[in-house]
Order: sequence, then C-alpha cells, then structure tokens
Amino acid sequence: MSAARQGDNVNPKKESSGCQFYIVTGKVYNDSTLLGMESQMNENKINVIFNNLAQKHMKEIYKMRKANDENGLYDLQEKLFAEAQELSAKEPEFHFTPEQIEAQRRMQDSIARIEYAKQLEQQKELNREAKADDELAGLPDSVRLARLQNTFGVFADAMVGEEGSTVLENELIEVRLANKGGRIGYVRLKKYDNYKGEPLVLFDEKDSKFDFTLVTADNRVVNTGDLYFTPVKGNDRNSITMRLNTGEGSHLDFMYTLKPDDYMLQFSIKGTGLNGVLSPGTTALDLLWQQKITQQEKGRKFEDRYATVYYKFMADDVEYLSETKNDSKQLSNRLKWVAYKDMYFSSILIAGNEGFESTTIDSKMLPEDGSFLKEYKTTTSVPFDLKGNEATDMRFYFGPNQFSLLKSYDDDVEKADQLDLEKIVPLGWGIFRWVNQYFVIPLFNFLGQFIHSYGLLIFLLTVIVKLILFPLTYKSYMSSAKMRVLRPQVEELNAKYPGQDKAVERQRAIMELYSRAGASPMAGCVPMLLQMPILVALFMFFPSAIELRHQSFLWAHDLSTYDAIVSWNTYIPIITPYFGNHISLFCLLMTVTNIIYTKFNMDQTNTGQQQMPGMKAMMYMMPLMMLVFFNQYASGLTYYYFISTLITILQTVIFRYTINEDKLLAKLEENKKKPMKKSGFMKRLEEAQKAQQAQLERQKQQRENNRRR
Repeated sequence: MSAARQGDNVNPKKESSGCQFYIVTGKVYNDSTLLGMESQMNENKINVIFNNLAQKHMKEIYKMRKANDENGLYDLQEKLFAEAQELSAKEPEFHFTPEQIEAQRRMQDSIARIEYAKQLEQQKELNREAKADDELAGLPDSVRLARLQNTFGVFADAMVGEEGSTVLENELIEVRLANKGGRIGYVRLKKYDNYKGEPLVLFDEKDSKFDFTLVTADNRVVNTGDLYFTPVKGNDRNSITMRLNTGEGSHLDFMYTLKPDDYMLQFSIKGTGLNGVLSPGTTALDLLWQQKITQQEKGRKFEDRYATVYYKFMADDVEYLSETKNDSKQLSNRLKWVAYKDMYFSSILIAGNEGFESTTIDSKMLPEDGSFLKEYKTTTSVPFDLKGNEATDMRFYFGPNQFSLLKSYDDDVEKADQLDLEKIVPLGWGIFRWVNQYFVIPLFNFLGQFIHSYGLLIFLLTVIVKLILFPLTYKSYMSSAKMRVLRPQVEELNAKYPGQDKAVERQRAIMELYSRAGASPMAGCVPMLLQMPILVALFMFFPSAIELRHQSFLWAHDLSTYDAIVSWNTYIPIITPYFGNHISLFCLLMTVTNIIYTKFNMDQTNTGQQQMPGMKAMMYMMPLMMLVFFNQYASGLTYYYFISTLITILQTVIFRYTINEDKLLAKLEENKKKPMKKSGFMKRLEEAQKAQQAQLERQKQQRENNRRR
C-alpha cells in the first residue's frame, strides 16, 4: 500500500496525501529473481531424477523397511543419489531463453497496465457517483463546490458550465462543437440525405463518446467528456478553440479548423502551464471513441454487409473487422488511422506522425428492429507534450466513400506518407481491384462528364464492356459451333461404343475426332475465364458506387438499392431472412433473361455427349438461385446484368444466323485430311485413357474368373 502525493514541482517536501492511497498487487520478476529461479530449478532437477530412480527400487525399499534394515536403506540412498548426480551432470543446465525473459517482462508490463486501467475505472466510477450525488441532492452552491473540489481537484470549476455548441461549416459539412467535452457533437453532410429524405447526420453526441482521460498531479482521474470547455474564436473564422481552464495561466486547448470545400477537419490538442496540473509522467492521453452507426440506406441487410471498422498500420496495409459478426482486435503496432465505415459514408480519425499506440478496436452487431446497424469502439493512446512546446495534431474525415475523392488526399504526397483512404472502398482484391481502379472507375467517371442519367450511363458502360469482350465472346461461340456441327459424328461414336464398359474407348474416339477436326472442348472455356476478372470487378463496383445513390431510372427510384414492385410487411420464415419482403423488378428481369440465355446456351453447346444426370435441371436452377441472392442487391447491379445478358443473347442470335455452319463443317473435314500433330496434353490424355482401359480389362477379367469359380 502506498500513499499518493502531488508532483515535486508543487510538493517540494514530497508529503503524502492524508486522504488518498493506492494498493499495488502482484510480484515483479526482475533479472536477479529469474537467475535465482534458474538455480532453484537446476537443484530440483537432481531431486526429480533421484525420485524417479527410487520408484524403480520401491519393492527393494519396502522389504528393507519391513526388515528394519537401516544400513541397507542408507547404502541404497547413497548409491541412488550418486547415480542421480551423474545423470544430472550429463544433462544441460536450465536457463531462461532471451525470448522467455522478454515475454516475462511484457507480461509484467501488461499486468501493470491492466491494474492501472482498473484504477482508472474505479476512479471514474467514484467521479460519476460524486457527480450524481451532487446533482440529486440539490445541495447549496458552497457545499456543491466543496464536494466537487474534493473529488475533481483543479477541474472542479470545469464540472459546472452551460450547455451549448459552436458551429463550423463550409459548403460541404456542418460541424457543431459541444461545450461539454469540447468535442465534436454533431456532423451533417449538406449534399446528402438519408433514405427517409432527412438530413444525413454522420456524428451525433447522443449516440457517441469522444473522451480523453486526464490524470492529475495528485492522481485524480478525470474524463474530458465530463468537463465544460469555453469556445474561443480567433481571427480565422474557419477555426475555433475549445479551452479547458485549469487555473490561473493554465489551460488545455482543443483546436479545430475547417477549410473551405473540404471534408477534412483539422484537430489539435495543446496544453499551456499544465506541468503542475497533470501527472508529471504524462507523455500520452488515453482516448475513447465510441459510436453507434445509424441506418442511412433503405436496404438494411445490404447496408449491414458493407459497414465495419477499417484501420491502417503506420508502415503496413489496411485491414478491417468482420462485417457479419461481432469482432475485436488488440493491436500492438502503431496505427495511422481508424475509420468507422458505413456503406457510403465514413468517420475517419487520422493520427499525426507518431500514430496511435496500444489500440483496441471493437465492432458489435445491433438488433435489426432498431435504427442503428452497429456499435464501434476504439480505445487508444495519443502522444501529448506536457510542456506545451508541441501540439498533438490529428485530422477527422467526415464524408462519402467516393474512391476518387479519397484517393485525392494522397496527391503530391510521398509514398511512405500516403493515407490510402481509398482502400476502405470495397472494390475486390488482387486483379479485380486493379480492373476497377484502372479501367472501370476511370471509364465510369469519364462517361459521367457527358451523361447525367446514370441509367443511360450504365447502359453505355455495358455496351463498351461487351465490345471489349467481343473477341473472347466470338471465340467462345465458334468453339461451341465446332462442337455442335460435329455432333452427328459424336452420336455415331456413341452408338459404336455403347455401354459403361466401353466408356474409355468412346471418350478416346471422341477426343481423337475433335483433335483431327481442330476442335477443342477447352477452347470455349478459356475465353469465359478471361472475362471473369471484369465480371467480378463490376459485381464489386456497382454496390460501392456512391454516384448511384438516390439516382432514379425508369421505375427504380434509387439505383443504389433494390427496386421493389411488390412488397409486404408480414414476416415469412426462410423467405424474409434470405429473399426479403419484396420483389425487385430488375432482378426479376435479370432472372428471366438468364433462363432464356440458359436455354440458348444449352442448345448451342449440345455436342451429343452423354451428360451427368440432373445437369440440365441444375443449369435452370442457377438463375433461380440468383433471383434469391440478388433480390436485395442494388438495382444498378441487377440492371447491368439484365442489359449484359440481353446483349449476349442478341450476339448469340446474330452469330447463329451469320455463321454458315455447312462451311464450318467443310473446313473441319478438310482439317481431318491434314497430318495431325498431337500436343503434349493429348498424348498424356491418351496415355491416361489407355491406362484406364487396361484397368477396366483387368477388372472385367477378374469378375469372369470369380464367376467361373
């Protein structure tokens, strides 16, 4: 148990407090203690070996004890102890590894931090109780002040103040700074509204906390969220200082600056004359940022999939918590920023050059019957200069998740200092993200300069993509056409080699036919695979494109969410959780066109070969599964797939009636007359087929032998 006291600068006699003390528990294992533990463990090693040897002689020892043979017991003891010493000497001595010693030190540091955190929480609870008692009792001013002074010390005056706020705003956002806490209490994005047509509020003090923990020189713990600040306006109308007065000549300043036409809010912390106010060991301030994320879009389940916490390490990449479940991360490495992300908007706190340290991030799912999606919580530590020579600089970003906008904050910035804020936009991974970043988004933005209807823009984008993919589409169609014109010959081979016993011979004959004619079953698959990066990239792009938000087209009022033509409020098991309580028209049209295309494609790719049972039914099930899967997706995405499938059907019809299949068959027959050069793949395939045929013959012969027996 130790008594608390004030710092040496205000307590030169180093006198202990008469009313405060703290208890320290636990044991510190320093280097000398660890060396002693090593010695003790090495000594115990001999005892362990001796006991093991004695166990092997238990019958002999028992007989000696029964016969009262003390001399025999003594001689056996000396013999076993000498043997134990000899065996112990052969084994290496135990020593803690440097890693184990360092781990022990870290453990002790962690225990110390945990204990310190517990003390802070206890002090905060006492503060809340003291404040509550004061508010409930309705005590006279003098008594109230005395009680506050006893609990909060130099911050007692700041516990009482006037509610109110000061406004900073520009063309894009409105920020209100609350007197209580000196914090951001309200943020509204002026150019956006929510799905109800109401102002889009991104930050509200009723649903959030943003507090710093202050430890005074006399070991009192105070939360800035409980203290009243005084707004101080300077010469710059774009800046406001929220000042916490702590006595004559000392104060703590929260400085805010909002530049014109910018979503970025500058935030700095600086103290003046706080040497005797805060603990002399103060080098950092603990920060708590807790916020509930309000539903802003019509499709809650869809919005929920894109809401989570992103964070960037100082010298590493961007990572994020799970979108679909409660998640938490304890991060020892320094962070550059933490982003509270919704589907289309984010609140991002960006650190200065030193970053955030010892950060814990939590994401919690909230009930679906409320107006909040999730609750995020971050506890971290920010550097603080107690002498007041340097300010702690940070930044807030309150704005849309627009790729180009977020990317612009790294313009003319060195690679090592770039923020990489655009990585919170989910554009896919690897090659899919590259396709979006270097092809889809530039093309989309270019078209947006000339076309103001996003429905027409998506149509034109789809046409351009289909034109780019046209050579691959044509190659895929020609491959299926070759297989189709060879179908009569394949059917003849099926009749020539009937039954399962001749399956290998039949397959080898068909592959030889294709090889001689210059047709390949794989030739149609490769073009389809080459198209996949663009198709997957667009699947990721459309739900992330904030440009589509609240943009109408035809019957769709908002291309960023579903276009319901039929809806209901009744909860239906299975249907409601997965399909929703509506039917989206663009999704329905997409499904119908996919069924039609499936019919076309199956006719085109019918080569005469036997199919797996149920394959045809499975092909028709896929579009129906897509109806369930995409019903709650953005109508802009389903509209794109609908148009894309229509164009594909149109291309197929044009190919069918413009390509002369008789000429194509004649060309394939001419190919048969040419000397055939087998590829390495075909040679390996034939060898595998021969091996399989031999195996079947052996099995057949074995069955015949068994019947004869």
